[in-house]
Amino acid sequence: MIYTVTLNPAIDRELLVPEIEFDTVLRASKWQVDFGGKGFNVSRLLLGFDTPSVTLGFVGGESGKFLENGLHSLGIQTDFVRVEGETRTNVSIRSQAKSHYIKANEPGPTISAAGVQQLLAKITQLAAPDDWWVLAGSLPPGCPVNIYSQIITLIQSKGSHAILDTSGEALKLGCQAAPFLCKPNLHEAQTLTGLTNVDPREVAAAVLETGPANVVISLGEDGAVYSGAQGAFAIASPQIAEKNPIGAGDSMVGAMVWALAQGMDFEGVVRWGVACGAATASLEGTSVGDKQAAQTLLSQTMIN
Repeated sequence: MIYTVTLNPAIDRELLVPEIEFDTVLRASKWQVDFGGKGFNVSRLLLGFDTPSVTLGFVGGESGKFLENGLHSLGIQTDFVRVEGETRTNVSIRSQAKSHYIKANEPGPTISAAGVQQLLAKITQLAAPDDWWVLAGSLPPGCPVNIYSQIITLIQSKGSHAILDTSGEALKLGCQAAPFLCKPNLHEAQTLTGLTNVDPREVAAAVLETGPANVVISLGEDGAVYSGAQGAFAIASPQIAEKNPIGAGDSMVGAMVWALAQGMDFEGVVRWGVACGAATASLEGTSVGDKQAAQTLLSQTMIN
């Protein structure tokens, strides 16, 4: 089984207006609501690969119920911990004319120590040998900064495999727990290692020294670099007409966990990840690339 963990999910509401103006009432011509969370994006990608997953995390209040019902309507299984307060709502206002935007993110509900223990107990019950766990995204208020480290230690002690995709101190502490795979972007990896203005392969090797068994650094339109048990290499990205890169990194993680669950080696894993990230970046809005689209691009994802 594949599990995804999103600790600080959100309802993402986007409004499209003709032009952004201040001190006046703006009239939206279009609006869209999405269920925001890196782990959710991974689960959405897996749906397109006909692969089930279960998503975990914290939800609260009526917003949390709305989010959970929405995920169920997409066909995503959930096993959330309910907490006091409301799941956050993030609001974006985008201008149609000049591509400007304003975005305001709520912090999310404060998670109690009891809520954290409830989640850890749930994970203890679920974790089993050869399962895959994707731990992705930022932490809500009250959540201990080492929670990913705790989860990694817990699930890997039971024979599951952890994939970590976060940033900052949570990334640093999570790496020290030796996850099977760590997937930062280049900026996150540079912040972790203190290395800038060097070849991304050197950065990946430095991340590897912090504890993970394998490291993949996503480079956007430049593909990805790998360092780990199967050596070191770079994978070039396919040539696409980019329309919206948001969520491409999550699609990359989704394709990689799918490929790992199929037993592929890391060349195949990273190639599928880069192809699927590119497929998502080529789409409008919040759509995610599907297996057929990624397979079409796969032949262009060669070792560079």
